[in-house]
Amino acid sequence: MTPEQLLAHSDAGTPWTEPSGLDVAQAYERALQVRALRIARGETPRGYKVGFTNRTIWPRYGVYGPIWGTVWDTTLSFCDEAGELSLARTSQPRLEPECVFGMKATPPAAPDLDSLLACVEWIAPGFEIVQSHMPDWKFDAADTITDGGLHARLLVGRKVDVATLSREGAAFDALLAAARITLTRNGEPVDTGVGANVLDGPLHALLHFVRALRDCPGATDLQAGDVVTTGTWTDAWPVAPGEQWRAGFDAPLSPLVVRFT
Repeated sequence: MTPEQLLAHSDAGTPWTEPSGLDVAQAYERALQVRALRIARGETPRGYKVGFTNRTIWPRYGVYGPIWGTVWDTTLSFCDEAGELSLARTSQPRLEPECVFGMKATPPAAPDLDSLLACVEWIAPGFEIVQSHMPDWKFDAADTITDGGLHARLLVGRKVDVATLSREGAAFDALLAAARITLTRNGEPVDTGVGANVLDGPLHALLHFVRALRDCPGATDLQAGDVVTTGTWTDAWPVAPGEQWRAGFDAPLSPLVVRFT
């Protein structure tokens, strides 16, 4: 499919009729072409989503490594402890509870955990709404990349200033890696998870992403003000209008509630 066709499917929430037929390198090139179309019509990139960092779900989806896509001003929302999201024009939406990073600087050329953490301003709980335009969520890695990293919406909750936490990268990541989450739908428990599910810890996931982004020809590096959501702590769960979901994160992340319309 052409970039214009891919964007039309994304806008309408309509399924693809066939796989992308691309390899991973071609898929990122095509996704960047769609990104250029969205910028040209007035949308503003606000950061990135990193997907498939949770190794526990790789066999379920048949994708065995992280991928990434763009987060937009039109797909990003902020709240304190509770927010509302519309599922209109999404395709087979699913919910993922994640740790979101807010950047205050571009990471250095060869970052480690310490120098990367120094470029982070805040962390927050987040709900990413992912989607697939492939029927029944059947795809390969290149399809997920071509499909904008499966990104549909991102709700970011209460921010925590990282200056109030450990400034040592390994200790900071260990804190998040040990944190647990209980996910509920309409008050009923659905799933549990732990920060270590995402490449051993969210800061490790961010480090992996920075390196992968810089290995992609034509990709735009992280900038001050960007948000990066680093992958789901649980499985991805189908959602529908009228449902209310709650992610009960351990500290330092606060709980987050979303209601779908």
